[in-house]
Amino acid sequence: MPTTPAIRSYVIRAGRITEAQRRALEQQWPRFGIDFEARPLDLNQCFGRQAQRTLEIGFGNGEHLLERASLQPERDFLGVEVHPPGVGHLLMAVAKAGLGNLKVIAHDAVAVLQEQIAPQSLDEIQLLFPDPWPKKRHHKRRIVQPEFARLMAERLKPGGRLHLATDWEPYAQHMSEVLNACPDLSNAAADAGYARPDEVMSRTATRFERRGYAKGHRVHELIYLRSEASA
Repeated sequence: MPTTPAIRSYVIRAGRITEAQRRALEQQWPRFGIDFEARPLDLNQCFGRQAQRTLEIGFGNGEHLLERASLQPERDFLGVEVHPPGVGHLLMAVAKAGLGNLKVIAHDAVAVLQEQIAPQSLDEIQLLFPDPWPKKRHHKRRIVQPEFARLMAERLKPGGRLHLATDWEPYAQHMSEVLNACPDLSNAAADAGYARPDEVMSRTATRFERRGYAKGHRVHELIYLRSEASA
């Protein structure tokens, strides 16, 4: 019986890739890239040590991920992105910076979390400014859905942190509803709403964040913790 294809939360766009990005994909991937395989990674082996670990879903051109890896050398970072220009851009930057605590997977984040990341192996997951799919007929494409929320929670260690951000208010409301309904997650904001600036780690605004500010949008940040009891 034929299976129904999974609904993707992204569209591979034919973005222009520069020669430098293409060269980085060829030359730096063996050093900083991790090929997708349908089996759990041994993260200690990948990074050559045991450390706290953050996974960022959809890192764009990688500026936020690179900044965090540079500022927190004691922590390991894993980025997942499907768009080759963004992957190439980050590979160039991480090679120039000479960082040993950042690795990249160029594959669908849902499949990576399902197949390649073991349960309770991450200390933090970040999902910053995912595509809001604003048209109602496209809402089914939004990556933040009940099943995905449960999947992210399962990959976090007890007490692990889930950090999301969006500048599209209806999507922020949708995220809150989905995450509040996940029994394995609890809202870490002081008022159990959106996180205050002092509750969010300071960061340089991402490209998508700057675009939202330019349009007069307000950024909504959400922080949830993996329940100790559910683990």
